[in-house]
Amino acid sequence: MSKKPLGDPQLITQSLVPEYIRSLKVYQAGKPIDELAREKGLSRISKLASNENPLGPSPYAIREMTNALWDIHRYPDMHAFALKSALSDLYQLKKENITLGNGSEGIMGYIARAFLSPGAEVLTSENTFIGFYILARSVGAQLNCVPLTKDYRYDVEAMANSIHKNTKIIYIANPNNPTGTYINRKEFDHLMEHVPDHVLVILDEAYFEYAEDCDDYPDSMDYRYDNVITLRTFSKAYGLSGIRVGYGFGHEDLIANLNKVKLPFEPNLIAQRGAVGALKDRPHLERTLDTNSMLLKECVQFLKEKDFSPISSITNFVTIKTGSEEASNALFNALLGKGVIIRPLKANEMPDFIRISIGTEEEMQHFYQAMEDILPKYNDQFSRA
Repeated sequence: MSKKPLGDPQLITQSLVPEYIRSLKVYQAGKPIDELAREKGLSRISKLASNENPLGPSPYAIREMTNALWDIHRYPDMHAFALKSALSDLYQLKKENITLGNGSEGIMGYIARAFLSPGAEVLTSENTFIGFYILARSVGAQLNCVPLTKDYRYDVEAMANSIHKNTKIIYIANPNNPTGTYINRKEFDHLMEHVPDHVLVILDEAYFEYAEDCDDYPDSMDYRYDNVITLRTFSKAYGLSGIRVGYGFGHEDLIANLNKVKLPFEPNLIAQRGAVGALKDRPHLERTLDTNSMLLKECVQFLKEKDFSPISSITNFVTIKTGSEEASNALFNALLGKGVIIRPLKANEMPDFIRISIGTEEEMQHFYQAMEDILPKYNDQFSRA
């Protein structure tokens, strides 16, 4: 039996894959610990690159996930009754107002699938969460990105003035990643005065738990706009990055349409049970926030003593300017050699910045000692202003 000759793979790809997909860049995660250990032969490694909870998950979450292993031959509850009930009780919402996904990015993907199409315009900021850029572009949407202010915050006034008839979605990361800054109540109120009812606002509150005690932080649960979808996650403060579970709140009509494009049985069984357990352990969350607050202040003080000017952050990370892409790469690679993983921000179009996640006290001491060893050699490369 003769085989049909193969065609030109490049021509086949061009005919099948839209240009807006071919031009996408793959999301780059922080360097894994095991990879660095293999490359450098190091035994002591501190990962300060991905804004994870260094204290780990709650013992309650571990217990629930461990018990769930006996049921993994069964499909999970497609409607996630237990997890939605826990969230419903916590935030005083109906279950119909709640959606779930593989991390908040999973829900962003459903929003893009449900509400965006080729040519639709999305209004957002420069230097914000790059995962959203990728998802919006993956459906052919056009991004209108407003520059940050001089102090690296969302320029709410410029965004309000950029809304026009073609605007379909506005994306706001509050607090913002990778700057750690936030828009306050007054700014949010001002923006919403300019948002038409038919424009959907995505409020990405992945770092909500770190910000909620700020007096002027606009907790979206205090507003409940019909055209706003709030996204939150168990990946950050709750320490469940590895199981990927996020949740969203919105008007039941919006949520009903999101559920039409949502994959069944997501999040998975382990994720659902782990999230329920995490919500039961408020003391673990409070320890996380207290530890982070203390170590964030220490880190900011250390960086200032080294003549850096950290961007004011209310999250579990801090971002500093190095002055050039070359300086960022030099610091990143030098720290890797010492077993410390940080995050250069070229992918966020901030090549002259780096981001440092807050780790345990031991991990932060490792970072400080590595910086003490490195800076004398590289000090003249940095322009910190």
